[in-house]
Amino acid sequence: MIDTDIHLKGHKMRALVAGAGGFIGGHLVKSLLDDGYEVLGVDIKPIEDWHQVHDNSLNIYNTDLRSIYYCNEVTKNIDECYNLACDMGGMGFIENNKAQCMISVLINTHLLISGTTNGVSKHFFSSSACVYAADKQIKDGYDVSPLKESDAYPAMPEDGYGWEKLFSERMCRHFTEDFNLDTRVARFHNVYGPYGTWTGGREKAPAAICRKVIEAKKNGTNEIEIWGDGNQARTFTYITDCIYGIRQLMKLEKNNPIEPINIGSSELVTINDLVSIVEEIAGITLDRNYILDAPKGVPGRSSNNNLIKEKLGWEPSVSLKQGMEETYKWIEQEYDRNTL
Repeated sequence: MIDTDIHLKGHKMRALVAGAGGFIGGHLVKSLLDDGYEVLGVDIKPIEDWHQVHDNSLNIYNTDLRSIYYCNEVTKNIDECYNLACDMGGMGFIENNKAQCMISVLINTHLLISGTTNGVSKHFFSSSACVYAADKQIKDGYDVSPLKESDAYPAMPEDGYGWEKLFSERMCRHFTEDFNLDTRVARFHNVYGPYGTWTGGREKAPAAICRKVIEAKKNGTNEIEIWGDGNQARTFTYITDCIYGIRQLMKLEKNNPIEPINIGSSELVTINDLVSIVEEIAGITLDRNYILDAPKGVPGRSSNNNLIKEKLGWEPSVSLKQGMEETYKWIEQEYDRNTL
């Protein structure tokens, strides 16, 4: 049994962060701690593999939240639950591990059930732009139409991972309707930044491209491998914008109707553009080797930010160049530390 009583002293707000050992979870924990929350961080990864562990005020547990038993334990005496826990990665992982990605549905289902039983006040679920209907994402380059939240229906999300996220969104909606649990859902658009996965097969495009450029520069190969033809279009969201959006979404009044909301930059680029940005940061120009049969995702995906501007009076604003400079610098430090 997990001893959850250790984080109940005093009158601080008590937050559970599921997936605290991951990239976004680690940054969210820091934000909550900085605001005076008492945080219970949970992740299936061994603690030595967590992306960030901040200080002794964070209570951390290594356990599997696909089990309702452990969800019941960690949601006791919690004010706010932030569910960022799932089995996921970049396109190479998602396209080749559909069943594994879908099993994450157990985490959100069990956290909702146990949160309702244990009196959790607010439940946040981290969804994804992968929920959007495929026929809304068939154009590439700059012909992409920004996706508004209603474009998830009629439903035809990305197979595996996208279906799990969309189903979990509906679970949140119905727990609000049936049990009055205050749920909030954000659809993340390609979140990146320091302290993220940058190697091993689960990294996303910004980190993968940074690593490939660093390798080419340091090894003198003068070549970069790009999955697809490079015309796939995306918006990428810097981690500080993502965390701010989560925190502001959770501060909305309960009587403010809450539907899934995009947290994504509106700065649209192609993968070729992203490579050019990283080349400029690195001070190098590389030959491009296009792998046309590699996993590359939908042709185009962009975030329509009308709803988030309406609800929060804000939208993500960190430029891709600024965010990639910080990301490149951190990955280069990690690369040097791991190769020396």
